[in-house]
Amino acid sequence: MDSSNPLHQLLLRGLGTTSLVNDRLRYVSQEWVRSGKLDPSHASALVEDVMRALRGDTPGLEEQAGRQLERNRDQLLQDLGIPMQRELDELRGRIDRLEQSLRQRNGESAGE
Repeated sequence: MDSSNPLHQLLLRGLGTTSLVNDRLRYVSQEWVRSGKLDPSHASALVEDVMRALRGDTPGLEEQAGRQLERNRDQLLQDLGIPMQRELDELRGRIDRLEQSLRQRNGESAGE
């Protein structure tokens, strides 16, 4: 292949980046093992799981990440005091019923 070919350069850069990420991930996981943050038996599995995810070999991971993100988002919104859509819908319903009740009472008072 011609080294001036942009596709060839892109492939080489992709391989280099993947190799760099793999090396860095292995280094970080070993540092976590040394500091006691990660069990040695889980270090290589962690590296493999992350590399599989980067290659797109984990179809269930995207769904799992989506569920986790949704749970974290819901908890964050709750911690910030921001209501969920269903809570807003419930409040709107209550307001509508109160307004209707008030209009009925005002109509009864005006008719007397």
